[in-house]
Amino acid sequence: MDRTMSVNALPVNHGAERIALRVLQIGAIAAVLAVSTRHVFDLDRFLVPKEFVLHATALFAAFFGWRAMRQAAVTRIDKLLFVYVLLGAVSALFATNRWLGLRAFLVSASAVLIFRVARGLREVGLGRSLLNGLALAIVVTAMTSLLQAYGLSIDLFALNRAPGGTLGNRNFVAHVMAFGLPLVMLAALRARRFVLASVGVALVVAPLVLTRSRAAWLAAAAMLLVYFIAILASPLVRRDGRTWRRLAMIVLFAVGGAAAALVLPNALHWKSDNPYLESMKGVANYEKGSGHGRLVQYGNSLIMALRHPLLGVGPGNWPVEYPRHVKRGDRSLDPSDPGMTFNPWPSSDWIAFIAERGIAAAVLLGLALLGIFLAAFRRLASAPDAEEGLLAATLLAMLAAAVVAGMFDAVLLLALPSLIVFAGSAAAMPPLSPDATATPSRSRGMAAAVLSSGGMAAALLLCAAIGVYRSASQIVAMELFATSSDRASLERAARIDPGNYTVQMHLARHGSRKQRCEHALAARSLYPLAQAARDVSRPCRE
Repeated sequence: MDRTMSVNALPVNHGAERIALRVLQIGAIAAVLAVSTRHVFDLDRFLVPKEFVLHATALFAAFFGWRAMRQAAVTRIDKLLFVYVLLGAVSALFATNRWLGLRAFLVSASAVLIFRVARGLREVGLGRSLLNGLALAIVVTAMTSLLQAYGLSIDLFALNRAPGGTLGNRNFVAHVMAFGLPLVMLAALRARRFVLASVGVALVVAPLVLTRSRAAWLAAAAMLLVYFIAILASPLVRRDGRTWRRLAMIVLFAVGGAAAALVLPNALHWKSDNPYLESMKGVANYEKGSGHGRLVQYGNSLIMALRHPLLGVGPGNWPVEYPRHVKRGDRSLDPSDPGMTFNPWPSSDWIAFIAERGIAAAVLLGLALLGIFLAAFRRLASAPDAEEGLLAATLLAMLAAAVVAGMFDAVLLLALPSLIVFAGSAAAMPPLSPDATATPSRSRGMAAAVLSSGGMAAALLLCAAIGVYRSASQIVAMELFATSSDRASLERAARIDPGNYTVQMHLARHGSRKQRCEHALAARSLYPLAQAARDVSRPCRE
């Protein structure tokens, strides 16, 4: 049981809060495993089911954890996150592709709702159990990646981005391993079955090596540096011999996992004779290759942001607007599909937040994460026992890894990382002192009502419910498109999910002119700069 709880703490044995805990634990594992086998949708067959799980987890966890969430103090961090979500909603309303805007905005809203629920559970003594559940989800992620790396080939895996396991992309796996490793280490440090828990550390380190993700390697380096500095900075942890003994054994298990990954033969087919050494040498190379391409992309995206400084181009709308702001030949553009980008996001969370949601929203999110970081940093010196000091060190390390990985790739833009990072941050975050807690306003104005605990919870709960419906609609449309060939079924898929560009383009190429034009114009409205959409819609405008 957490030893530090707020004065408003509820009894630990309330059934509703325990159900909310189980929802978050099961939801984290379900988000890892949720995949569609409809290969025609490539990344979306991984992303959309995980978004559905994120929204459903947020919805049901908030329903059962409502009492704990309502009694958790509303802090400045909560208000910063909520206003960040509100700005995302307004930005989505003005986006070119509002379906993408809604989708990306809802991921952020559900993540913030999970943060609120997890904070409430932390304050009623269930934080440790939640962190253990998140650690288990991270180990499960590692296991799916290792199964693919060592030869298992099933429809749940993406063959061209191995070893991505059930996440569909090796970089996604690597990021989760980098910011998830502190949670797995914490679970091992506190476990009764220490050896078994330490094996989990080895399992997490192995795919971190095998994926060859330079962003994840940089994030892991930052995480380890912050973690050990934090341990040394906490007097109670620094003097705790048991922690150091266990930590030494955990390091041995981690080294063993890395060595096994390098030595054991695997089913990965890298083009280089020394792939891991090559990746290590190229970690900080930004003069050529993908590193140089990132710098060019960042510069163009920031110029795009300066042209839309208030609200950005809309959540999720970077791929819609980026081709408008660059010349042909930009490496982020897909030459086989003119007017479209290779990836649905820029190679950085932070560039995406600035370009898509505006400078103000990005600053608010940054301030919220900084507030969590500073609260954990202050806790190092004031922790009442070694366990609380370890919690603070773990939180600092996890945030450092997530922020660094997000500087070079998509992390908090995605459902599973958002669930783990926001739930983990809340479960490990120390209770804020009265001086750090925003004083509730006595005003009965609309702003005060919206920013109250009940107002924020109700608004976020509504967003999660919309997210469940929206993601379920996307999944149903994907299934219809992949399993049906008659036009009536495909038309139904388009009605269920009007934002599905693949479905709209397919219908725009078949049928009578009247039938085709309806969907051709719909496709062009989703991606106005896509040459394919422009071509199929051209006869409809003549």
